[in-house]
Amino acid sequence: MTGIVLNLKPFFEFSHDQFYELCQNHRDLRFERTARGELIIMPLLGGESGKREADLITLLGIWNMRSRLGRVFSSSTGFILPNGATRSPDVAWVVLERWEYLTREQRQKFVPLCPDFLIELRSESDSLAPVQRKMEEYIENGLRLGWLIDPRNRQVEIYRENREKEVLENCDRLAGEDILSGFILDLSVIWEE
Repeated sequence: MTGIVLNLKPFFEFSHDQFYELCQNHRDLRFERTARGELIIMPLLGGESGKREADLITLLGIWNMRSRLGRVFSSSTGFILPNGATRSPDVAWVVLERWEYLTREQRQKFVPLCPDFLIELRSESDSLAPVQRKMEEYIENGLRLGWLIDPRNRQVEIYRENREKEVLENCDRLAGEDILSGFILDLSVIWEE
């Protein structure tokens, strides 16, 4: 189950600020919002998925502390995409210049841009098709590189701007290409049970 979808638009439409306030008032819940204004209530993660997500954030964070090329964000961060959706990828990264261009107020609330790089980690409860649609939405909104990691099937789908999706089976490592120059993700931390 990817999340519960509520279509409130016939009754009420949240502004970005109202949606932000809703999320702040219900910090024990995880929300996303589609471009059509549908509210998605995201389930909490189990231990294995939470551990994998933390490992991914740690590994990207260590690389980023050394390279100082951008900012790393957790799944608790909301990004307002150009299509109006508010999404929260499991791991996200934004080029430093784009982050510094934002005002202090924009940095405090949901970030009004699409990340340059992100990772979605398929949990045991996620159906694959909705996560794939989400990855396609990110690409349509300016994502440069994205990885959909599926530990259950030991598969990675790589999404790149202006290119077809690439699917890798049982790969050991992923390279950050020209987006995350020098970043190599050792997938053994994800594949181990």
